[in-house]
Amino acid sequence: MTAQTTTRRRPLTGSLLVRRVLGHGATYLVLIATAVLTLGPFLFSVMTAFTSTTQFAQQGPLSIPSPAVLDNFRALFSPTSTSDGFVTPVAVTIQMVTVILVGQMVFSVLAAYAFAQLRFPGRDLLFWVYIATLMVPQVVVVVPLYLMLSEVGLRNTFWALVLPFVLGSPYAIFLLRENFRGIPSELMDAMRIDGAGTLRLLWHLVVPLNRPIIVTLVLITVVTHWNSFMWPMVITSGPTWRVITVATASLQSQYNNNWTLVMAGTTLAMLPLVLLMIVFQKQITNSVGEATLR
Repeated sequence: MTAQTTTRRRPLTGSLLVRRVLGHGATYLVLIATAVLTLGPFLFSVMTAFTSTTQFAQQGPLSIPSPAVLDNFRALFSPTSTSDGFVTPVAVTIQMVTVILVGQMVFSVLAAYAFAQLRFPGRDLLFWVYIATLMVPQVVVVVPLYLMLSEVGLRNTFWALVLPFVLGSPYAIFLLRENFRGIPSELMDAMRIDGAGTLRLLWHLVVPLNRPIIVTLVLITVVTHWNSFMWPMVITSGPTWRVITVATASLQSQYNNNWTLVMAGTTLAMLPLVLLMIVFQKQITNSVGEATLR
């Protein structure tokens, strides 16, 4: 009877094995196709950036650079009669992101702590009204912001690039508030008994306990404003305060037949963000894990 049972089960086991193999194979095919569609444009951009103009014209866009050249990057930073190439956009973008990052982190931490730990009339109503601005598309406020800054004479200036974003972020404040509320009240009370004020409490307790989520917000802020395009394009004109995204877009109209130069600009624009993600991937994973546990 045991032999009969074993004999009967073998075809079923083989059938299940075939189905499992086919299922795993289909899953991997979908994952590979998704990876190709996602990473393909970036790989194409990098390959083209290191390809000479002659090779690109003769062998097409999918050819591997042979040899890889840096001529396109040199051309990006070569000054012309109207601009300094990509030197000014890179410098302006770094300054803009730095100022916005510092402002958003400082004001977001302070605001989140106030909403989480301090008690004052209308606290919850004010918080949810402020968070509701997350539902408003950015394109809706572009025209009012443009008119406001133009009226005070700040159009086409550095402060026009940073003022709408430097005083905190609703998303950052919401995320930090939820994390700050999870800090044990005993720790807060113990430090207050020891004579710690609000700033000392923030710097020595609240911020260290929430370092992973703060690092993640730093990365999100850097990526968001490094890639910012619409607002810098609207509020600035000319090469003086042009950011790297606008400069890259202008390459497409200025050198519409020189795709190797355009792809070099695109590669240069995305390279710092890729390096940031590689360096800080552990902190991002830790912050996501803590958020899941909570």
